[in-house]
Amino acid sequence: MKKIITISREFGAGGGEICRKVADKLNYEYYDKALILQTARESGLDVDQILKWEEKVPINFGFGQSLFDFYSRPINEKLYDVQKDIIRKFAEKGNCIILGRSANTILKEFDSTLHVFVTAPIEYRLERMRPQMPDETDAKLLEHIHAIDKQRRRYSAYNTGSEFGNAAGYDLCVNTAKLGIDTCVDMIYELAK
Repeated sequence: MKKIITISREFGAGGGEICRKVADKLNYEYYDKALILQTARESGLDVDQILKWEEKVPINFGFGQSLFDFYSRPINEKLYDVQKDIIRKFAEKGNCIILGRSANTILKEFDSTLHVFVTAPIEYRLERMRPQMPDETDAKLLEHIHAIDKQRRRYSAYNTGSEFGNAAGYDLCVNTAKLGIDTCVDMIYELAK
């Protein structure tokens, strides 16, 4: 049985919904953006700073900056290190599903894991996001989708050196437009068992 499941996803593809449903079916703990708040409490970092810097790469990262001096590093690097420790602690407990946060790379050496990537064509993701953001035009929604996907790619490359969405980093890649959310949930559930 897979004790740890990580789910990475393109924005709007349904990864969050899949995560919650799989966690319910398996009776696993579910960790998502709340990790940031947990990170803030345990590290003493300011919550507003964390939310501002979340999944962003520093623009002015200096090559002369000491990589060993935790307190002089950009806030998002500190956040990533603390978050990585918390993700590992959750994984050590087992029976959990972790959404995003490059958990697939952070936990790649852990046994009993299942790493999943959720994707869908842009048209499907746009359709899914319309009801959630009804006041936005399609152009603004598309801009938002592309911006978040770009942030996730940059975050992954900068913090882990891995390519976000590259199938080599996952055990399973699912397309929600072709399979549907519930079929994806069932597949992950069966593989986890």
